[in-house]
Amino acid sequence: MVTEAVRLLEECPLFNAGIGAVFTRDETHELDACLMDGNTLKAGAVAGVSHLRNPVLAARLVMEQSPHVMMIGEGAENFAFAHGMERVSPEIFSTPLRYEQLMAAREEGATVLDHSGAPLDEKQKMGTVGAVALDLDGNLAAATSTGGMTNKLPGRVGDSLFFIQWRTAMVEDCCPLP
Repeated sequence: MVTEAVRLLEECPLFNAGIGAVFTRDETHELDACLMDGNTLKAGAVAGVSHLRNPVLAARLVMEQSPHVMMIGEGAENFAFAHGMERVSPEIFSTPLRYEQLMAAREEGATVLDHSGAPLDEKQKMGTVGAVALDLDGNLAAATSTGGMTNKLPGRVGDSLFFIQWRTAMVEDCCPLP
């Protein structure tokens, strides 16, 4: 359920995830996504992907179809392609608004987080997306997807992927194990 919720948000150009993701300093897009099943404590993540329309689906593949927790860049993309995901052109993520934000960030000499400080445009402050679900048995699942920071250096991986924080919050603080 959280995967589908985040996938739908990745399709909306208003958010900094999937279509509508922010630009790097080099005018490219590098997207990160992750998810975790609080019941099994299994997790999956991809980072720095540029040719996957829905990074959260690739993160789910990592969780369900690999012995790994995180894969990055070309290796993550090749893994996703080998499991049936379609290669897309990185231009699919570009929007005029995000390009304007990159130009504004460059003018200010700034790297801009989408969720802290004052946004470059008060009317356009939708950012990283996420979803959390709690089932009737008390099991939590969570997923996030992001384009990261406007004007970031290529290769930067965002903090949305740090599972140890999720595990602590989800299991120990929220839903203690017996």
